[in-house]
Amino acid sequence: MHDAPERLAARWLQAFESALQRADREALAALFAEDCYWRDLLAFTWNLKTVEGRAGVLDMLDAVLESTAPCNWVAEHGTATGDAHGLEAWFTFETATARGTGHLRLRQGRCWTLLTTMTELKGFEERRGARRALGLEHRARRDRLTWLEERHREQAELGISRQPYCVIVGGGQGGIALAARLRRLDVPTLVVDRLERPGDFWRQRYRSLVLHDPVWYDHLPYLPFPDHWPVFTPKDKMADWLEAYCSIMELNYWGSTRCVGAGYDATRAEWEVRVERAGETLTLRPRQLVIATGAYGFARVPPLEGAAGFRGETLHSSAYRDGSAYRGKRCVVIGSGSSAHDLCVDLWENDAEVTMVQRSSSIVVRSETLMEVGFGPLYSEEAVARGLTTERADLLFASMPFRLLPDFQRPLYEEIARRDADFYERLTAAGFAWDFGVDGSGLLMKALRTASGYYIDVGACSLIADGGIEVRSGRAVAGFTANGVRLDDGEELPADLVVFATGYGSLDEVVAQLISPEVAERIGPFWGYGSGTPGDPGPWEGELRNMWKPTRQEALWFHGGNLHLSRHYSLYVALQIKARMEGLPTPVYW
Repeated sequence: MHDAPERLAARWLQAFESALQRADREALAALFAEDCYWRDLLAFTWNLKTVEGRAGVLDMLDAVLESTAPCNWVAEHGTATGDAHGLEAWFTFETATARGTGHLRLRQGRCWTLLTTMTELKGFEERRGARRALGLEHRARRDRLTWLEERHREQAELGISRQPYCVIVGGGQGGIALAARLRRLDVPTLVVDRLERPGDFWRQRYRSLVLHDPVWYDHLPYLPFPDHWPVFTPKDKMADWLEAYCSIMELNYWGSTRCVGAGYDATRAEWEVRVERAGETLTLRPRQLVIATGAYGFARVPPLEGAAGFRGETLHSSAYRDGSAYRGKRCVVIGSGSSAHDLCVDLWENDAEVTMVQRSSSIVVRSETLMEVGFGPLYSEEAVARGLTTERADLLFASMPFRLLPDFQRPLYEEIARRDADFYERLTAAGFAWDFGVDGSGLLMKALRTASGYYIDVGACSLIADGGIEVRSGRAVAGFTANGVRLDDGEELPADLVVFATGYGSLDEVVAQLISPEVAERIGPFWGYGSGTPGDPGPWEGELRNMWKPTRQEALWFHGGNLHLSRHYSLYVALQIKARMEGLPTPVYW
C-alpha cells in the first residue's frame, strides 16, 4: 500500500526538524536534492533570500541555525498532493522569534523547492480575531475620550508634538498597504504624499485608464474587494477605494506634503526628513524611512534635436489626461508599452489620427487568453471556488524560485501562441513587432526583469491590426521638424501632438535627489534579479534588487510594485520594521 502524500510530507518534515536540532549537516544534505532551492522570506535570514543547491542550503544553515532555533514543523492537514515520486505540501513552523508558513516540493523523497515565510512575531502579534481591541471601557471616567476624539488627537500630535517611528514617502497603493500593516502592528507611522488625497495618483491619470490585472490579483491587505467588484477596476474607482481604505484602516496620511530632503544621523539612529506642508517646512525624525514612490524614477524624455522649433505640443505619457482636445489632430506616440497602447486607443476614440513609433518589439498578450492561461490557476473565480485564498495564492506564486520561473512560463506562452495564432499573424501583417521575450518566458518575466516592454491587450491590438492605429516598427525618432518628427530612416511624420511613452528612469534617481548621490551609489540599482537578459544585467541575485529588504543604508527601505506585490511584500517590510522597533535581534544573512 502506497503512503498517503500527507504522511510522506510529515515524515520529511520530522526528519528535517530532527536534523536541524542536531545540526547534522550530513543528514540535512541527504534530505535535499542536488538541484534544490530554498527561498526564505525573513524567517531564517531576516532577508529575502534564495539559496541554491545543497552547498547553498548548508552554508545558510551554518550561519543562521543557532540564532533561528527552528521547531514545530507540522504539515497542514489535507494540503498535501502527489505521491512518492513528487508531492507538494503546506506546513507551519516556528523560530525563536516568529511563527511561519511554508511550502514544500519533494522529488523522489528529497526536497526540490522549499519556501519559508515569517507570518508573525511572537509576543507582537496583530490584534485581530480573539486579540482584537474591546472598543469599550467598562467603567466611567470623567476624562474619557471617544474614539473620534482619540483619533483627532492622534492626527494632531503625530509628526508635530510626537514623532512617528516610521515615515513612508509615497501614498499610492504601496505606501497605503504598508501603512495598514504597520498600523495593525502598533507601529506609529506617517504617510506623506505630494498629492492632496489618497488615490489622486490614479485620479490624475488619463481618463480611460482601467487596470489590466483582474480583481482577484489586486486585493489590498485585510479588506478584499466586495464580490460584486468588476473584474477590471476603472482608475477612479480604484482611487475612491484607496481613499476609503485609508479612512477605514485609520491611517495617518498627510496629503499635499512634499518631501524635499532626508539625511540619516547614525549617532542618534534617526532620520531627519524635511517636508513642505501648508506653506511651511517641517522636520520629521523617524527611526525608519520607507520610499514607496514606486519602482521607477522620474519621467524619461529623450533629448531630441530640433525640439525648440517644433510648432506642436509635446508631453510625457504621465502628463496625458484626455484625448478630446486632439480631435482631428495628427498624433505620434513614441513607445510601445502599456501606456503607449492605452493612449493610442484614447486618441483614436477621440477621432485623432494616431501613429505609434515602436523602436523595438514588445510582448503583447490578449487579455482573455492571459486571464485563462496565466492568471486562472491562482487568481480567478475558479480558483476561489477551489478554496484558494488570495493569501495562499500569493504564497504559491512566491514558492517558485526565480531561477525556475522561466521554465514554467514558457509552456504557457507556447499555448498562448497556439490559441491566438491568428491574432499574432494579423499584428505581424500590420507591421507590429512582437515577441515573448528573449527566452520565450513572456510577460511576467519581463515585468520582473525590467518592469517595461509589454502590453495586455484590451483593444489596441485590434486597432493596429485593422489600421486604425498606424505603426512604424524598428524605427527611432531622430529629431523634430517644425511640423512633426523625423525618424532615423529619414521619414517625416506630421504631428500636432507628440507623446513620449518612453517610461521612467531608475529609482536611484529619486534616492540621489532626496537623500544623496553617495547613498544612491552605495545602495546600487533597483529591480531586476540579475537574469543576464537585456535590461537586467548580472550578476545573479535571485531576488529583486533592493526591494522590501535591508539595504546598504541603515533604516532605509523600498516598497512598491503592482497591487499584488505591494500587498504580499508589505507584510515582510512591516515585520522587519516592527522587529527593529521592539529591539529584537535581526541578524541579516548575506
